Parts: sequence; C-alpha cells; structure tokens
Amino acid sequence: MESVKKYMEYAVQNSAADLFLIAGKAISVKTEGEIRQIGEDRLMPADSNALVRELYDMAGRELPQNVHAWDDDFSLSVPGLARFRVNVFQQRGSMAAVIRVVKFGIPDRNELGLPDEIMKIANQTRGMVLVTGPAGSGKSTTLACIVDQINKTRNAHIITIEDPIEYIHRNQLSVVSQRELNTDTESYVTALRASLRQAPDVILLGEMRDLDTIQTAMTAAETGHLVISTLHTVGAVNTIDRIIDVFPPTQQQQIRVQLSQVLKTVVSQQLIPTVSGGLTPAFEIMHLNNAIRSMVRDSRIHQIDSAIQTSSAEGMLGMDDSILRLYKAGKITAEAAVRAAMNPDQLSKKLGR
Repeated sequence: MESVKKYMEYAVQNSAADLFLIAGKAISVKTEGEIRQIGEDRLMPADSNALVRELYDMAGRELPQNVHAWDDDFSLSVPGLARFRVNVFQQRGSMAAVIRVVKFGIPDRNELGLPDEIMKIANQTRGMVLVTGPAGSGKSTTLACIVDQINKTRNAHIITIEDPIEYIHRNQLSVVSQRELNTDTESYVTALRASLRQAPDVILLGEMRDLDTIQTAMTAAETGHLVISTLHTVGAVNTIDRIIDVFPPTQQQQIRVQLSQVLKTVVSQQLIPTVSGGLTPAFEIMHLNNAIRSMVRDSRIHQIDSAIQTSSAEGMLGMDDSILRLYKAGKITAEAAVRAAMNPDQLSKKLGR
C-alpha cells in the first residue's frame, strides 16, 4: 500500500474531485461524476486506519480520542500539489475518509461558466444572499469567486466562517479574515455573533445548518451587513420553504416577514454531465423584487416559479430555462436535461419528446 500522499497526487494528476479511502473497496477517485477504482486491491480496516492517521499527521492534528463517535472535518495543504478538504468518519468499525481536492488559487469564473448576473452579487452591500444546491454542486467554488470579486473591487472587511476553509483569500483591496470551525472557533453561531463586533462589511457563512445559525444570520443581514451563505436545497421555492420550516409554527409568520425584508438573491445550482464527458453547471437565479417579497410575506411561495419565469428582464433565470439553454447549445443530451429538470414533463415537451 502506498502512502496517502501518493494517492492524493494521483487524484490531482487525474483531475479528480474526490478521493475515497474506505475499507472493503479499492481506493477510488471521483472524476467527471463517476467513481473509479485505483487498482484492484481492497482496503482492509487496518489499511484505512493507517491512511487516516497519516492524514492527521500531515495536517499537524491529533487524532480525536473519540473518533468513533463523531465526524471530523479539516483541511490541509500539500506544497506544490493542492489543498484538500478532509472528512473522517467511521463505517463498519473502521476509520474512513473522503478527501475533496481544492486547487491552489481562486478558480476562473469564466472557466466555471458563472454568468455575469451571479458575479453582480459582489456589488451588493447588505442583506442576505444564498447559494444553494446538492452536495458537490460547486457552491463553495461559486462563493469563492464572489468573495474574490469583492476582495478585488471593494475596500471592505470580509469575514469567512467555514468548515473547513477551502480557498485561501489573500488581502487585496479588502481585508479578509478566515475562520475555521474547531480550529479558530467552536461553532457557526459563536463565530457569527462575535463577527458582529469585528467591524464586518461582508460575512460569508459556510452553511446555515440549524435554527440558531439561520436566526443569527438573518439578524446580521438586518443590521446592515451583507451575509452570504449556503443551503443544501435545489430551487428558490425549496430554499424559502426550508428556512421557514426550521422555525416553530408560532414564529413562521414573523420569519416570513423578516425573510422578505432581508433576502436579496437566491442562486441554485447543479452540475449536469456533458456530451464530452465532463460536467457543466445549470443555474436558477431569483432576485427578490416587490412581487416576490409579497409572495414570501403572504405565504404564496408556490407562485415564485412563475414570477421568475416572467422576470428575465430583471436578471432572473429559471433552472429549467438554464438547462434548456445548455441543451440548445449542444452541451448536454436531452436525456441529461430531463433528468436534471425541476419539471421533467414540461421540459420534455419543450424538447419535442
């Protein structure tokens, strides 16, 4: 068995997104949306335990005494190679890890296919912006590009609270303070509350996980800061429903009113397999105009999709329209388009299927 660094080098050289160290299966990488084995030999529990211990040594961290009872997230850099986001967990009584490859430097937004309308988020100065999508859809990369744009163009204090830190931002026109859970702070809520006393202009919150975090983030957005965060939801409607449903029924009307006032933009994204074997992003972009604010406030969430469809002049874009554009540009197949669609039947008709 090679050292864990050799497998990490293999992942980078083969443009893999993730590296899997899980007992019972050969070491594997995920490239272009597919998981492929490296070699034929299955990892034994002793092998996976040894590889995980190597990861902790590389990161200069102590192996948690209670590693079998909780998941552990951390990041590490290998000079000359890349940065890596590591999640360690227990499965079938042995230690396992999934390692996300994060290249040095901020990605090029043009190579990623980020539209200008998303980059305009960097011009916002207050309120809440959410970037949503399933795990592995590129939310962290989109956030990194937005923060980089703010860093290059505005004189501001940007505070990021991440679990773990993925992209390193060098101070440019802005001052960037990056905080990592468990290393620099104990929780999102603790760091978020403290950040309000640290003269922030922009607060990037890695994920809104629970009621306390969502409530504190909304308060921060109300008090004149720009708060950018993520949720594991697909579509603006699902995102708004998810936030409201986190709160007890007795508070939900109050939260609708508050959310209608502080929420500025919701970007939802997913990655779709291309005809050339890669992945390309599709986006839904919703800006809260007066009509949509009224829908959120009055619990008419079901009308939002129609409002997005009719508001393209304001920079809005529906997910299925974005998918249709990719199909018409020859980037994805009709089958891939329908699988990714929010309304498969309706998109099928547009495709003439």
